[in-house]
Amino acid sequence: MILHRIETASRAEMEALQLERLQQTVKRVYEHVPFYRQKLDENGVKPEHIRTLDDVKKLPFTTKKDLRDHYPFGMLAVRIQDCIRVHASSGTSGKPTVVAYTKNDIDHWADVVARAITIAGGEPGHIVHNAYGYGLFTGGLGLHYGSERLGAVTVPVSGGNTDRQIMIIEDFQPDIICGTPSYVLNIAERMKELGKDPRKTSLKYGIFGAEPWSEEMRRALEEEFAIKACDIYGLSEVIGPGVAMECHEAQNGLHVAEDHFFVEVINPKTLEPVEEGEEGELVFTSLTKEAFPVIRYRTGDVASITKERCICGRTTIRMSRIKGRVDDMLIIRGVNVFPSEIEHHLLTVPELAPHYQLHLFRKGTLDVVELQVEVCDRFYQEVGGNLHDERVHSLVKEIQYLLKTNLLVSIDVHVHPPRSLPRSEGKAVRVVDRRKEKALL
Repeated sequence: MILHRIETASRAEMEALQLERLQQTVKRVYEHVPFYRQKLDENGVKPEHIRTLDDVKKLPFTTKKDLRDHYPFGMLAVRIQDCIRVHASSGTSGKPTVVAYTKNDIDHWADVVARAITIAGGEPGHIVHNAYGYGLFTGGLGLHYGSERLGAVTVPVSGGNTDRQIMIIEDFQPDIICGTPSYVLNIAERMKELGKDPRKTSLKYGIFGAEPWSEEMRRALEEEFAIKACDIYGLSEVIGPGVAMECHEAQNGLHVAEDHFFVEVINPKTLEPVEEGEEGELVFTSLTKEAFPVIRYRTGDVASITKERCICGRTTIRMSRIKGRVDDMLIIRGVNVFPSEIEHHLLTVPELAPHYQLHLFRKGTLDVVELQVEVCDRFYQEVGGNLHDERVHSLVKEIQYLLKTNLLVSIDVHVHPPRSLPRSEGKAVRVVDRRKEKALL
């Protein structure tokens, strides 16, 4: 097991380092980012007012809208000519959020991702099959540079071309696979279609992220490939993947790279901090970024944090796995539900494949949710391919009862044959919003 020294630091040592770096970051944004200077002046806060970590509460929040309002380079603390890399979000709901990196930023990023890979079980010399997409998305290049920094053999496969992925896994004999959990499940599904057994590959560990995924999805991945599946967390606005990583020993919360990121959890309505262990919205302040430092960035991700020491020996704060996003929460007949909570229960039903979608419609003045699920090959054969079979009707009732009992929601369930729902080569599309279409009668 590889332990970086800072990962076993005392709380006092870590907080002293964080305070020093926080003070430097606040001074940096005050002097070089007009947006932050204005916000700090409006709040009557000067860099010298940050004397303790608790003073972070004096600082303004940053939102994705702020980043978009200053598109593309208005939030940089350096000239764009002083950067060596630019990444951006997909921009599916408007202008993308653009982030930039100096050489030091890239070095720090490679360091935290290298540490993340070791937390998940990786070692120098391991072969890493990187199925995250390369390009403006931070996942592919983030894992790539971290893998190389660790001294692993990096295979930059990127996403897509599933049959080629399978050939490379068989021929190159990788120890670790990195990708979105939904896409790696697609790889397993395709292997079985080709008459291959995913459990017989060389893979030992999986590093999965970029989308919320449940414990049941973890079990499915581990059973399909006979691996340890670990969660990696990051977002481009903060740096990319590597902000936090789940250890393979405990698989019980993600270790935050606290020497680079200060984490808080707030109530998204009151904006006040919540108690340790209580769920709320994750907020991050970068501590070492030069080009694109962020102050109290509201991620929109729902999680909790704990300072409890982990069995792996690390003393860093752990965040829970992401429950969902504040803006992705569905209100179904007055009940608040995250898609990941629905997934949690769906994957306990053996007749179902691990693929589903939630379709949102408008019916009069109300939002209506339809759950689209696939049956597995075995069950489909048992009913002779007849989805009108009484056993299918019983399955629908079972799913509805399961969701009603555990989540207190009533959802219309529509059953489909195996491999009929859309597959993704990147982030899975779990929620399809069709409310702008003609309203249902």
